[in-house]
Amino acid sequence: MFRASPLRDLLALAAGLAAPCLAALALVPFRTGLSHTNAALVLVVVVVAVSALGSRTAGAVGALSAAACYDFFLTRPYGTFDITASADIETAVLLLAVGLIVSQLAARARRLEVFHVTDAEHLARIHRTAELAGSAHSVDTVVEHVCRELTGLLGLRACRFEYGTLLGRPPRLTEDGSVTVGRRSWDVDAVGWPDGEIELRAYCNGRYLGRFMLTPGPGPAASHEARLVAVTLADQTGSALAQAGPVGQG
Repeated sequence: MFRASPLRDLLALAAGLAAPCLAALALVPFRTGLSHTNAALVLVVVVVAVSALGSRTAGAVGALSAAACYDFFLTRPYGTFDITASADIETAVLLLAVGLIVSQLAARARRLEVFHVTDAEHLARIHRTAELAGSAHSVDTVVEHVCRELTGLLGLRACRFEYGTLLGRPPRLTEDGSVTVGRRSWDVDAVGWPDGEIELRAYCNGRYLGRFMLTPGPGPAASHEARLVAVTLADQTGSALAQAGPVGQG
């Protein structure tokens, strides 16, 4: 899941508020000879730039700021929020509407770009594990590799693998990417990981072969997409265990 940092969000909001005003001020010396449509287009470009770097909220703030600054600096009577010409009123309203629309589209495009990069990283993890599972001479090599992948993927503090029988009833990361605690479903997206270790079982053709014990790190819980990738990595481990035959306890 894409998460912008608080500092970036704050800077984007500040830019959304200030950048359109600075652009409008820069146009003040030319406002008598510059058409209001062209001035509005300049401000729209500024709003798009803010939205591409920040969030939807920053884009919306930028659109509101652009409409207000256009009114204050570039329409008669200058230096007030009054507009006397109907054409100027229409331009201000259109500037606000277009600014809001393009800000949302720009923010969405930025978020989709991040998702695309994340998807590529997920596929790379799965591909690396599949290659190793097919070529490694020791199943322990695969297990250690998947532990490292899970640690990076899920933001874990620690990860270990248990062969053999199930002991206890720790929280469990299930095949559909959800988390259960006992018989109850745990809303990991809303409240984060449950306390303690979380098990992720490795199967092959429905046969249980071992489990990863995951210790979450201090950050936010991984996205549902990342948890599904973790389940896929555990399944690849299960396949490698099945091909290797019986293994000793570890």
